[in-house]
Amino acid sequence: MLTDMHIAVIGGDARQLEVIRKMIELDAKLSLIGFDQLDHGFTGAAKEQMQELDFSSLDAIILPVAGTNLEGQIDTIFSNKKVVLTKEQVEETPSHFTIYSGISNAYLDGLAASTNRKLVKLFERDDVAIYNSIPTVEGTIMMVIQHTDYTIHGSKVMVLGFGRTGMSVARTFQALGAKVRVGARRSEHLARITEMTFAPFHLNDLEQEVQDADIVINTIPHLIVTASIISKMPAHTLIVDLASKPGGTDFRYAEKRGVKAFLAPGLPGIVAPKTAGQILANVLTSLLSEDKARKENVK
Repeated sequence: MLTDMHIAVIGGDARQLEVIRKMIELDAKLSLIGFDQLDHGFTGAAKEQMQELDFSSLDAIILPVAGTNLEGQIDTIFSNKKVVLTKEQVEETPSHFTIYSGISNAYLDGLAASTNRKLVKLFERDDVAIYNSIPTVEGTIMMVIQHTDYTIHGSKVMVLGFGRTGMSVARTFQALGAKVRVGARRSEHLARITEMTFAPFHLNDLEQEVQDADIVINTIPHLIVTASIISKMPAHTLIVDLASKPGGTDFRYAEKRGVKAFLAPGLPGIVAPKTAGQILANVLTSLLSEDKARKENVK
C-alpha cells in the first residue's frame, strides 16, 4: 500500500489513466495536473493546477513517458493549459523526493542534478522495455499489414539492432513465416542471432544486405538507414522505424525516392494504451513501495 504518500501525476496520455487507477487502489494521495478536460472523474484524486500544487508535501512526481521538452514543458493531452516543471518548484520538495519519467533529456537530467533529486527513467529498465516490446511488436505487425500489398509470410524482413525490442520483433516475424535477417555490431549479439536461427549480418554490410529487403525494421536510435542505404533498397521496401525521435532513418530522402518510411516510437501507447499503462503502473508500484519503505526507515 502507498498510504500517506503524496504523488503528483502530471500530464500524459491514456497510459497515465491506468497509473492513476493503480495509485488510487493503493491508497496514495494523488494530485492530478493537466487533466482538467478529462470527463472521467477519479474518486480519491484531486484535479489541481500547477501553481496550486504543494511541492513541499510531495513524495514523487510521475511524468509522461516523454518527460518534458527542452524548455521543461510537459505534454498534457487532457488539458490545453501550458504546464512547465521548473527548478524552483523541485527545490521546494523534500530531500527524498523522486521524479519518475519514461525517458529523459538534457533539461530533465540537469533539473535533477541541480536540485540533487532522484530521477528514475523507467524506459531504461529491462523489465519495462521487455514488457513494452510486446505491444510494440503487435503495433509493428499492424503497420506492416496496413502499408504493404504482400503477406508477411515469405517476406524478406530485416531487423536492425538486437536489443530487447529487436529480439522480440525478429522472433515474432519469423514465427509469422518471414525470412528474417538481423543486423548488429557486437560479436555476442551476432552469436545470439545465429543461435536463435535468424540470419545474422554485421551492420557494416548493410548496403549489400538491404538490396532485396521487403521490410526494414529499425530499432537503433541514431542515423543508420541513410540516403545511401535507402538508394540500394527496392522501391517497394517498407521502413518502420521504432527508435526514439528523431529515429534512425533519413525520412527526407525516403520520401524523395518514394520509399514508404514511418517513424513509430510510441506504439505501445497508440495500439495498447491500457496494457502499456498497466506495465508502467506495476513497475511504479514496486518502486514507490521501495521509496516508502526507505522513507519510513529514515524516521
